Amino acid sequence: MLAIRMQRNGRAHLPMYRIVVQEAQRHPLSGRVVAEVGNYNPATHALVLDKEAVEKYLKNGAQPSSRVAFILAKNGVKLPDWVKKSPAKAAKAKHADKLRKNQPKEEPVAEAPAEEPVAETPAEAPAAE
Repeated sequence: MLAIRMQRNGRAHLPMYRIVVQEAQRHPLSGRVVAEVGNYNPATHALVLDKEAVEKYLKNGAQPSSRVAFILAKNGVKLPDWVKKSPAKAAKAKHADKLRKNQPKEEPVAEAPAEEPVAETPAEAPAAE
């Protein structure tokens, strides 16, 4: 089985990738490549791609890696239905319970007017007649 994958070259901290067709069992750096179909520079997002060669290998059953499939789809190469698409990852917070939106709402404490002490008044005595 053939795989379409990225083969890293370039220098330290400045990667460049060759997009190659290779046997799937081989290590990407083994050097035994069936065909080189393009190259990609992630620093400038420059992509040079032989679309006809890629489509030919895809039609013959070459399986692209997830990253190569993403790059190919982004640049208008029609991928077959059987190509595995990686699911979109949902970002989640490490400590979601500490987020302000997840804290219980504090009700504003309205200071109630202090009740005036009720002075005890003697019960009204019947008026003396």
